[in-house]
Amino acid sequence: MSAAPTIHLRDLTVRPLPDGVGYPFDVPAVRTLGTLTFDAPVTFFVGENGSGKSTLLEAIACAAGMIAVGSAGVGEDGTLGPARALAKHLKLVWNARTHRGFFLRAEDFFGYAKRMSAIKQELLDDIDGLDTSLPGASDYAKSLARVPYRRELADLERRYGEGLDHRSHGESFLALFQSRFVPDGLYLLDEPEAPLSPIRQLALISAMKAMVEQRGQFIVATHSPILLAYPGAVILDFDQLPIARVAYDDLAHVTLTRDFLSNPESFLKHL
Repeated sequence: MSAAPTIHLRDLTVRPLPDGVGYPFDVPAVRTLGTLTFDAPVTFFVGENGSGKSTLLEAIACAAGMIAVGSAGVGEDGTLGPARALAKHLKLVWNARTHRGFFLRAEDFFGYAKRMSAIKQELLDDIDGLDTSLPGASDYAKSLARVPYRRELADLERRYGEGLDHRSHGESFLALFQSRFVPDGLYLLDEPEAPLSPIRQLALISAMKAMVEQRGQFIVATHSPILLAYPGAVILDFDQLPIARVAYDDLAHVTLTRDFLSNPESFLKHL
């Protein structure tokens, strides 16, 4: 018999919000939000752009003090200022408080990959520069001086193989995602499908399932009908006020995609 799924974050409640102060407090989904209950290991936030799903996800990350992959951190990232303001009005209730896991926005991933590539090149340049920075040193002394640089390079290669910059965006994203996973974690993902082809999205679903089996919990903001098909996931629709649960087959994203694929000509004939 398989173990019951782990739910780290159980409830989110919004305390009274200030009036007349603009974004993010004027987002309808935020203003009408009372309490959200997370009772499945995978919860999806879905809705049109501007519906508030990413805003709330960011605020949860700030309220939980999570590690942000690819940014300056939730406490320092300038783009998360509104989310930090909203986070002060959130109350998080935990079944089992965890400090493991991470928050990842698709746009942050690309900057992270560039930084990893730059770090690798700096290490290689430092190794090459030892010959000139240590004039007259023996080969043995230079070899010892190279050790810490080579250790850092080996760690990068252990995590990412040849490097994030040597792979497609989809391959790099999955490599980063899988390398950062630890059991018993909470994972907040904002539109992770952005760099992923359909087949890579299926690979992400497989990775998520493996992580859930190791007591992981996911809250994901997405537009992807593929990711939304994750078995047993709860889907919260931010286009409804207040936010409401919706069945997969009733999602506008799903019905529109199905209708388009079954008869694309009917959508495109007037273009």
